[in-house]
Amino acid sequence: MSTNAAEAPEPEDDAPEENSAFSFTVAPEQAGQRLDKLLSALLPEHSRSRLQALIKSGDIQVNGKSAKPSQDMDAGEIITGAVPPDRPAEAQPQDIPLSVLYEDEDLAVLNKACGMVVHPAHGNLDGTLVNALLFLFGPMSSIGGVQRPGIVHRLDKETSGCIVTARNDIAHRSLTDQFAGREVTKTYLAITQGTPYPRKGTVKTQIARDPRDRLRMAVVDAPAGKHSHTDYTVLHVTGGDALVRCDLHTGRTHQIRVHMKHTGHPLLGDELYARTARQVRTGRLMLHAWRLAFTHPRTGQKMSFQAPVPPEFQPWLPVDGLPPD
Repeated sequence: MSTNAAEAPEPEDDAPEENSAFSFTVAPEQAGQRLDKLLSALLPEHSRSRLQALIKSGDIQVNGKSAKPSQDMDAGEIITGAVPPDRPAEAQPQDIPLSVLYEDEDLAVLNKACGMVVHPAHGNLDGTLVNALLFLFGPMSSIGGVQRPGIVHRLDKETSGCIVTARNDIAHRSLTDQFAGREVTKTYLAITQGTPYPRKGTVKTQIARDPRDRLRMAVVDAPAGKHSHTDYTVLHVTGGDALVRCDLHTGRTHQIRVHMKHTGHPLLGDELYARTARQVRTGRLMLHAWRLAFTHPRTGQKMSFQAPVPPEFQPWLPVDGLPPD
């Protein structure tokens, strides 16, 4: 539908929930209002916080571009978007195969598959790791809320490998404290476009949301952003591209992807940060959470796990295998 912003249409009683797309043109009398405030008036059936989240995710745009909730509107600007139907209050169990590396009464360590989303969110309401966890283990920890039971940390959808989940609140708090205190060892394998130089190095930057594209993160100048720290080591070079070990000392969104791009060597298959048409085709993002180590919440024992290297990495592996440490 398309309308002047001063005359928002009333929803039709028999309109299906999916047909929630809208297009508003800002009227002169609406100029100067914040985007989120104006939308709250135009779409009173939706909460302001939900509309803010949809703006931040890029589902609502101004003049066809990403915007900020606080952005002041000018007369004649066009606001477009869609509000998805409400999802169930709680994530639902689903029979989805999982690769379990370890489980006990307190936690479960999994080898997450590439392409699997960790928890339900807009655009991925089911079919997630959480849905599979609830089916396999039953109730998980409640600290993450009804949409994120058991989730202590996350991996990107296209990243495979080790992820630890909590089966009760005591374990969840302990693991969360370990991640916050940087007591968890996180080692990734990545394939970079070209070979980073020097072959062993450290990347320390500030990372923040890219102001030009809300779906991306970017290296920014201090004091903006959050401190991020990655150590990397080139393990093997094949055809000019490199198998790189990345040790994370912080856990920022897209950290390895942003840091490797910052070195001039983005990851193969990274459609968000690289020009994949100029890369060797891999069929996936070449990033794998290889090893994960932490202290068991109940026993105090140091535990270490390793997720098998995916077959897509095989062309870049050394003939004599990966180093033991």
